[in-house]
Amino acid sequence: MANGSTNGGNIGFEEKLWNAADKMRNNMDPAEYKHVVLGLLFLKYISDSFEEAYQTLAADEYADPEDRDEYLALNVFWVPQEARWKNIQNNAKQPIIGQLIDDAMVAIEKDNQTLKGVLPKDYARATLDKQRLGELVDLVGSIQVGDKESRSQDILGRVYEYFLGRFASAEGKGGGEFYTPQSVVKLLVAMIEPYKGRIYDPCCGSGGMFVQSEKFVESHQGKIGDIAVYGQESNPTTWRLCKMNLAIRGIDGTIGPHYADSFHNDLHKDLKADYILANPPFNISDWGGERLREDVRWKYGVPPVGNANYAWIQHFIHHLSPKGIAGFVLANGSMSSNTSGEGEIRKNLVEADRVDCMVAMPGQLFYTTGIPVCLWFVTRNKIQPGGRDRRGQVLFIDARKLGVMVDRTHRELTDEEIQRIADTYYAWRGAPSRGTYEDIAGFCKSATIEEIREYDYVLTPGRYVGIEEVEEDGEPFEEKMARLTEQLAEQFAKSRELEQEIRQRLGGIGYGF
Repeated sequence: MANGSTNGGNIGFEEKLWNAADKMRNNMDPAEYKHVVLGLLFLKYISDSFEEAYQTLAADEYADPEDRDEYLALNVFWVPQEARWKNIQNNAKQPIIGQLIDDAMVAIEKDNQTLKGVLPKDYARATLDKQRLGELVDLVGSIQVGDKESRSQDILGRVYEYFLGRFASAEGKGGGEFYTPQSVVKLLVAMIEPYKGRIYDPCCGSGGMFVQSEKFVESHQGKIGDIAVYGQESNPTTWRLCKMNLAIRGIDGTIGPHYADSFHNDLHKDLKADYILANPPFNISDWGGERLREDVRWKYGVPPVGNANYAWIQHFIHHLSPKGIAGFVLANGSMSSNTSGEGEIRKNLVEADRVDCMVAMPGQLFYTTGIPVCLWFVTRNKIQPGGRDRRGQVLFIDARKLGVMVDRTHRELTDEEIQRIADTYYAWRGAPSRGTYEDIAGFCKSATIEEIREYDYVLTPGRYVGIEEVEEDGEPFEEKMARLTEQLAEQFAKSRELEQEIRQRLGGIGYGF
């Protein structure tokens, strides 16, 4: 895989954690013990980061490794002494281990107000087997999760996603929450390029979009202070996870004082974002649409009560600034569905020139669902400074053949493939540094609104990009036909010989033909 990087496959220790946690569920609901593991991972993560910075500061004769301000300057999470992993690990076999972990969580919340009321603090409860808890502490202690290399992966979010998948499988049902695979987030960020301005995700999950946006700005020598993060999440567990994720990375995010539903309790009503990155729950039917029939957000048509896809699209557009752009994941059905007026809303979006680019994605990208997905990019402004006027046009990219299998069931896009897709998009937009755009049969096509009308406003890239051209091998048609015909005759003859031999052998053991 590209540069040996991991964009979304297994991190390598999820199954160990699952098996260890599985032992603990004697008197615990499966959905409960993920908190036990995630809390410990959080402690280990911040301790690993802290320890790395501690050693650096200790080696500097002018620095004080116990001065909190030194860590703030390095954008490293300050960890009070009683919360450091060394203290927890040394007491893993003691009956007081549960209380020590609770005390560590309290100390962290006291020192970091953004986490107040967020961290799990019930490790001392009688129903939690302390011997098993100690074993889990030992296991987590053997995993490096917060050092420089591990910080490049969204560890908390990805372990949570793995657990979600296992819970859904164990309970015989699919979960509605899907952690966005890292390669998909990387692609969204690469195509939107959030350097400076307000970034918004109204269904932010564990905060993976924000983490990748921060990394993007850093990798392009930008300033993290130039981006402002706004988010919202309706699931209480995931909301807490997001708060942890932002805190350990020093990202100053506004994700609301509590979990809340973006449709019915929009915490950022007046926000107009420069960038929107999102992976809303797919095809949600119980989103309470019947209570929002007259909502101001439905500028392009009232979304059906039975599916929230087109409610999400219009929620995103409603929150875009005049020059804003949104990139988001949706189920493939959103590109062609005509159910309950969705086709009419899609038509209105196209005619209003809001749709900028559509990308069909390969399958097997997600842990918890096999639903094939696509990426939508919508904008309020198709004439950016330094770019070309692309009004009345939509770019279609078919990436279904891309990606590599990282294990038996999961695929991810390589860094080179992500770059290729993003470069294609920016070349089409007229970015001088990305080369000249050209339609490539089977991969990309710039279509006009007139062409989209001819396809009845279906936005599936495969309809537009055509079939990949196959290179000619240089052999004249007549010669190739003669050669293939001769080969076929030989194979027919060999087939008849084999059939005769089988008949003779079966006849010899008493089967008549």
